[in-house]
Amino acid sequence: MSAQTSRYESDTLPTDTVDAVVIGGGAAGLNGALMLARSRRSVLVIDSGTPRNAPAAAMHGFIVLDGTPPPEILKRGRAQVRQYGGQIVSGEVAAAEPADPVDGDLRFTVTLADGRSVTARRVLVATGLRDVLPDVPGLAEHWGHSVVHCPYCHGWEVRDEPIGILATSPASLHHALLFRQLTDDLVYFTNGTALDADTRARFAARNIRIVETGVQEVVEEDGALAGLGLVDGSFVARRVIAVATQMRARAEGLDGLKLPMEDLPDNTGRRFASAMAGTTDVPGVWVAGNATDLTAQVGASAAAGALAGSHINALLAAADTDAALAAAQAENAPA
Repeated sequence: MSAQTSRYESDTLPTDTVDAVVIGGGAAGLNGALMLARSRRSVLVIDSGTPRNAPAAAMHGFIVLDGTPPPEILKRGRAQVRQYGGQIVSGEVAAAEPADPVDGDLRFTVTLADGRSVTARRVLVATGLRDVLPDVPGLAEHWGHSVVHCPYCHGWEVRDEPIGILATSPASLHHALLFRQLTDDLVYFTNGTALDADTRARFAARNIRIVETGVQEVVEEDGALAGLGLVDGSFVARRVIAVATQMRARAEGLDGLKLPMEDLPDNTGRRFASAMAGTTDVPGVWVAGNATDLTAQVGASAAAGALAGSHINALLAAADTDAALAAAQAENAPA
């Protein structure tokens, strides 16, 4: 088979056991699959088709690809994985769990929501995360456009605009200082969070205005974000709202793997726990990207996926050698 031809040309799942199943088709999952496919491993990527950065017009902060629309990056990534023989299917994972080992080697069964299933020797979880926004009417409708979370992803595009920080946790204090670098017109909406005297002094020194009246809703004008309406009936004009979301790793369908999870301080998020190269406490399962590193941008997620993929291949190579040695010893054993 030519290296330029995909091993699979449809959404039909392989009937043979694959070397690795990658759950998640974003930057981490695709780069992990790329490393495995280039090592001539059979690899299947299961892509739910719901990337975190879908609302964004472009991806930023990654050299060479800066400014590229997220769908274009994923399109190129899928094509490159397929180029080396990997398969990518669309689907939601309904269950993933260990199966009976074969000749001492691990096995996992991954079942999709439509009932199809596949068996794999190793699993890479790259499901990403879900951003949980404050419950403010109108906020979600502008998410990824005039409601943003990351100064490095969106900051340049909103520079010099009137920006409001909608506080959610102590992390919002640092958020404010980062966005102050991008605009001289910054308002900090405490949204029920506390500010100590030192923070107030620091904000005053940077000309960050503080609004302590509760936020009622996002106000629009001709379909665009115009500002925030407050509970006392007043209005503060803003063109952009920055909010530090609560970030939660996508874990749907993965309970059977029994992957350990951990909460971040100040209720800022929940992630899969991992160690070097994305290894976990569950033998044969790795995790990479935003599912374990909640603040990773596209470049860091892709790098983590590549590292996990290469680590999976290395351990598979060792397992293959162990199996070959055992077979040779059995063949040469005295009758």
